[in-house]
Amino acid sequence: MRYLAIDLGDKRTGFASGDDVVGIVQPLFVAEAPSRALQLKASLKVIDEFGPNRIVIGLPYNMDGSEGPRAKLVREFAAELSAQLPRFPRVEIAFQDERLSSFAAEERLARTGRTHGEKKALRDALAACAILEDYLRALRGDVSDESDDGGDDA
Repeated sequence: MRYLAIDLGDKRTGFASGDDVVGIVQPLFVAEAPSRALQLKASLKVIDEFGPNRIVIGLPYNMDGSEGPRAKLVREFAAELSAQLPRFPRVEIAFQDERLSSFAAEERLARTGRTHGEKKALRDALAACAILEDYLRALRGDVSDESDDGGDDA
């Protein structure tokens, strides 16, 4: 199965891809998308180009596990994206807890020797990688119940 991960941000949205056969996850790109319309446009473009079977969207839980206003915005985005998916009949949407995904991206970037600008350009795509890696680990049963099991569809 081919997966596309989305790390939805206020200004930038990161995308990563992977599959469950070899388990390799890689960053795709970061879209400058400061509005819902641009986030949807960028997402639909990558869905069309990449052809995933499942889209995994990072859901920003609070540290206590509750959902706040940001999670509501992500769920609204997922609903709008889902409304566009009849054009892509084999694509499903799932959510994955994205707590600490940005921290994981920062950790990866800290050791690269890249400039601040280069890091900024990659950060959101690497956060999407962390989201997808967590999702795939959860599917394999390699993690505790800290993350979503992928059964939460839009």
